[in-house]
Order: sequence, then C-alpha cells, then structure tokens
Amino acid sequence: MSPSDAHFSPKASRRILGPVFGVACFLATMTGVVFLSILLGAVLRAASQGATLAETFDLLGRLARSTRSRDPDLAGFKAGIAGSLWLLGLVFALAIPVGVGAAVFLEEYMPPGRLRRVIQMNIANLAAVPSIVYGILGLAVFVRGLGSSRLAMGSALIAGGLTLALLVLPVVVIATQEALRTVPSSLRQAAMALGATKWQVIRDHVFPSALPGVLTGAILSLSRAIGETAPLLMVGAAATKVPTGLKDRFTALPVEIYKYASEANPKFQVVAAGGILLLLALLLTMNATAIIIRNRYGRSARG
Repeated sequence: MSPSDAHFSPKASRRILGPVFGVACFLATMTGVVFLSILLGAVLRAASQGATLAETFDLLGRLARSTRSRDPDLAGFKAGIAGSLWLLGLVFALAIPVGVGAAVFLEEYMPPGRLRRVIQMNIANLAAVPSIVYGILGLAVFVRGLGSSRLAMGSALIAGGLTLALLVLPVVVIATQEALRTVPSSLRQAAMALGATKWQVIRDHVFPSALPGVLTGAILSLSRAIGETAPLLMVGAAATKVPTGLKDRFTALPVEIYKYASEANPKFQVVAAGGILLLLALLLTMNATAIIIRNRYGRSARG
C-alpha cells in the first residue's frame, strides 16, 4: 500500500457513521409516515363508523350538499366549502402578486445594505408570528376599521380574505426569494452581456427559471390559508349561509369542523370527521392541480 492510499483510506468511524446516519434519516421519515397513517386511519374510522366504502362516500356527499344544522343527521359543510373557496381565491389574488413582487424587488433591485437586512429580518419574524395575532390585527384593522365606521368592513368575506392574505404574505416572499436565489448569476450576466435590460433579464430568464419554486411557495401559502381557524374566528366567521359576494358574512370549512367537534352530541363527532375528510380532499385536489401546473411550467422553462 502506498503512502497516498494509506492517507486517503477512510477511517473505521467514517465507514460506520455513514450507514448509521442513513438509517436514522430513514427511521425519521418512517416515523412521520406512520403517525400520519394512524391519524388518517382514526379519522376514517370515526367518519365511517363501520359503514362500507360506498356508504362513507354517500355520507361525504350529503355533508358537502347540506348546510349547518342542530340536527346531526341534517348537518353539513356546504357554506364552509363555499367560504373556503372564496377565501382561497381572495388570498391568491391578493397575497401571491404582492408577495412575488416584493421578493423580486428585494432580490433583484434593492442593493445590499442595512435597510435590506432590516426588511429581511422583519419578514422572517412575521412568518413566525402565531396566526391568532393576525386574527387580532384583522379584527382591529379590517373588521372595526381602527374605530372608524367608514373604514370598518364588519365580519364580511373581504375582511377574512385580507386577514389570511396578510398571514401568508411573508411565506410567499421568503419562498419566492429562495427560488430566485437558485437561479445562477451567470445566467443574469450572460443575458446582460448580450444587451438585455434588467427588466428583460428578470422577465425572460430569471423568473421563468425560478417559476417552479415560486409556484411551490404559492402552494404552501394557500395550503396554510385553507387550514387556518383562529384568525377567522377572530374576524367573525360564523355565518350559516353560502356567501355570494365580498360583503356577505361567511364561514369556512375549518371553522365549521371546530364547531361541530365542540358539540356535546356524539353524532356530531362523525360529522366533524367527515368534514376533515372533505378538507383533506380539497387540499389534495388543490395541491395536485398546482403541482401539475408547476411541472408543466417547469418543463417549458427548461426547454
């Protein structure tokens, strides 16, 4: 054995620690999968109550068509599903453009310095603020209009949408910034060397390359918005009818699940479990659609 071979031969500890670390990562992954499977199994068992799969689907269909009721045999989530879809549309229209625009400005236009560091630190802090704080903010600013009757929106759908948009805005900004940082600087330099302006570089090269990551951030933000309960309770999401406009009172699917789960009648626990399954179905459908769109745009950007 040459001295070089002896120098570069791995130590026994390195040969052992590598596989051990791989096994530890595998066990951590399987722990999450197992607990998630147990949780889903418990929800399915609570919703089905020993019924067949066809009967469970019939129950979910009835819950999706019925509105809130004091009778568990007539109760449903129609108003909550409609309210959640309205809120998703508002959050997408308000938070995504503003968050993406702010991230592009911070990454591509704003020069490094103390001001940028302060803004970045505050955005990171806002992303970690508990959702109930945003609910209090929405109650004070949007519902009550800071004490002004002209600015007060009341417990309207637009107030809930604005509150959730503020809640997910830092997530959109951070995710978009991370996606923009993955674009190599050589791409920007090459485009500028060929005579492209700053805006043309961002529009035609940087943003299309970062688009899959931007869409991933949008998916995460919308998924967080659709599952929030505390901010909506603070702004008064307690209606029982399907909203038809931005000024109507509203409710949301997580809020109705919470209220049914709080009922003393054990039959309402079945209704709440069915609502959880409807929420999961809505989340999975939304995420699958967004992933398909993201992959399609990603392939287009690559070539």
